[in-house]
Amino acid sequence: MSRHPEVKWAQRTDKIYITILLPDAKNANVKLEPEGKLTFSATAGSQDTTFELNMELYDKVNVEASKISVGLRHILCVVEKAEKGWWKRLLKGEGKTPLYLKVDWDKWVDEDEEDEKVGGDADFGGMDFSRLGGGLGGGGMDFSGMGGGDEPDSDDEDQEPPKEDSSEPKATKTEPEDSKPESIGEVPANV
Repeated sequence: MSRHPEVKWAQRTDKIYITILLPDAKNANVKLEPEGKLTFSATAGSQDTTFELNMELYDKVNVEASKISVGLRHILCVVEKAEKGWWKRLLKGEGKTPLYLKVDWDKWVDEDEEDEKVGGDADFGGMDFSRLGGGLGGGGMDFSGMGGGDEPDSDDEDQEPPKEDSSEPKATKTEPEDSKPESIGEVPANV
């Protein structure tokens, strides 16, 4: 009997990322058809358990432009869509999503945020490196508004702390007699 590997997916307007999580997969076989059918089979584990996957994707795909990479811990499929556009879901069927299929939140970008990404497929957390002014030495950066230099120093440390109002009673903490810590004797060393 075969099992299903865990599968994660994410999409862009022009492609789908499908990651099949199967460490130490042997004899991995991935087949992608233009109609959107993806089949996968491999063995893994100490007992060479068979893992299989048959998925009918939501729409047609461009097989020639798609890429498949078999790694040590997972199989990554970058599937190019035949027509650009956002799919409502990964699979063609409208039934319940299979338990082995999950969204890859590390790769996911919402439809309205896709154009905001910088650096192509690389994810730098939205950081725009073009705004950094010239390298690690700080060249091209203007620190004139940061203070320091010829500006007078603050006099905060020369001020006396505010005096306490002696008209209010102060709270003191008292401990009951029996809450005093006990003395701890020496522990004999094992000789």
